[in-house]
Amino acid sequence: MSVEFNHTIVLTRDREKSARFLAEVLGLEVGEPAGMFLPVTTANGVTLDFATVDADVPVQHYAFLVSEDEFDAVLARLVDAGVPIQADPHGRHPRRINRNDGGRGVYFRDPAGHGLEAFTRPYGSDPASPLNGTTEEVPGAV
Repeated sequence: MSVEFNHTIVLTRDREKSARFLAEVLGLEVGEPAGMFLPVTTANGVTLDFATVDADVPVQHYAFLVSEDEFDAVLARLVDAGVPIQADPHGRHPRRINRNDGGRGVYFRDPAGHGLEAFTRPYGSDPASPLNGTTEEVPGAV
């Protein structure tokens, strides 16, 4: 059997709020609760199990590879919802997306403060792309 990533637990102060945010932004469904977990499953079968905890939650990073069409929809939902976006994980390029590897990428935060990323080309898939390191302004973004 080959090794496959199956699920991870996402700790948050409010599993409903965080799971619904992710599902809405990515165009996914929130599953039925399973004990303390509220699942959101991606197209490749990986489940993010959201769990409410009464403790400080360290910031985690979750990245999602999407198609060009899905990226357009994700970006539109973020802009429409007034979610701040940036082209890099450090916030040096607010209201912009990146064009790394000839694709497009965007970073944003979920309600728990976790760093989320949607991108269209895997890292390193086109190291010679003339677009590497460039960013584009997103009209209407905050």
